[in-house]
Amino acid sequence: MKITETWVKAPILKGARVLLVAECVKNLYPKVFEELAEGRVAFTCCPETENPTLLMGKLASAITCSKPVEIVVASIEGSPHCLLLHMALNEALFVAKVRDIAVKHYVVLEGRLIEVSEEAARVARYLHLVQEAIERCPDLLEKLGHYSLEHKWARGER
Repeated sequence: MKITETWVKAPILKGARVLLVAECVKNLYPKVFEELAEGRVAFTCCPETENPTLLMGKLASAITCSKPVEIVVASIEGSPHCLLLHMALNEALFVAKVRDIAVKHYVVLEGRLIEVSEEAARVARYLHLVQEAIERCPDLLEKLGHYSLEHKWARGER
């Protein structure tokens, strides 16, 4: 099911435990998807083909109208598009002015499910803070080299 194609007052959303998962997670890692979807109303989204601003508005409206008790978001680690799922959820909670909802953020890296904080998505929006983190912890760039083909290319390694 697509969250952007679902009515914000749909009965399945009322007090629900919601999963918002990137299409790629569902397609590439079906076992991870099944694990996350268990006991939750599962929605898929692809910010590369769906408008992230529309997604944020839809989430804010659904949170306000249907009051889900939990929202879990999961994306592919390293995808610039998938990162927008996390940002859209954080922004929707801010717009709806809702704090009393259980929220979890996950990324999938090489088939492994990794929980990340809401703050990680917030910091990613502020590149000067990311720059500070790199300056304080330069080994992050070495770790990045293990995952990012773009980083390897930029360094002349590929």
